[in-house]
Amino acid sequence: KPLRKISDSFKELAATVNSEGGVEVAFFSRACALISPLFDCLGIAFKFAEMDYVAKVADLAEASKSISTLEALLDRDIEADCVRKAGSHTRNLLRVKRGLDLTKVLFEQLLASEGNSLKDAASNAYAQVFCPYHGWALRKAVAAGMFALPTRVELMKKLNEDEASASNQMQIYVASAAPVIAYIEKLFHSRQLGIDW
Repeated sequence: KPLRKISDSFKELAATVNSEGGVEVAFFSRACALISPLFDCLGIAFKFAEMDYVAKVADLAEASKSISTLEALLDRDIEADCVRKAGSHTRNLLRVKRGLDLTKVLFEQLLASEGNSLKDAASNAYAQVFCPYHGWALRKAVAAGMFALPTRVELMKKLNEDEASASNQMQIYVASAAPVIAYIEKLFHSRQLGIDW
């Protein structure tokens, strides 16, 4: 049950964001990796997100072998003057944060809506999180892919959930992801890096 794994991991992760020692890169990347199957279940519309997200999470997992915390990860890139360079751990962390954001907004939209279509929920989540950073061609491709989304019933089946259990797990993720996302944004702002790039 991927939703249960996601919600459990993010509940644990949320409990660590206010701890003294900071958030471990290894723990963070393991929790984030659990979201990848969700993107896969959404089909072609989220293929770009899945491919990009999986690569960025893999980079953070690899970085965790030599960098202990998210704070240290940002500080190391700042020292090396490579924060905004393609492939930097900091840039990848920002992209992963957007994947977490997309999932949170998608779940919020699903929890607030009824009916069997995912199109409105997925379109709204994309528009809020990724659209501002994507060029015209990618936005058009995503819009076209929205017509190929599974139905809500099909998604529940792929996730091995019924509506009630899925709603419960989504609510746990939304509540747990919010402080994690806020924590990452705070890390970026505290180092004057901003998050709109």
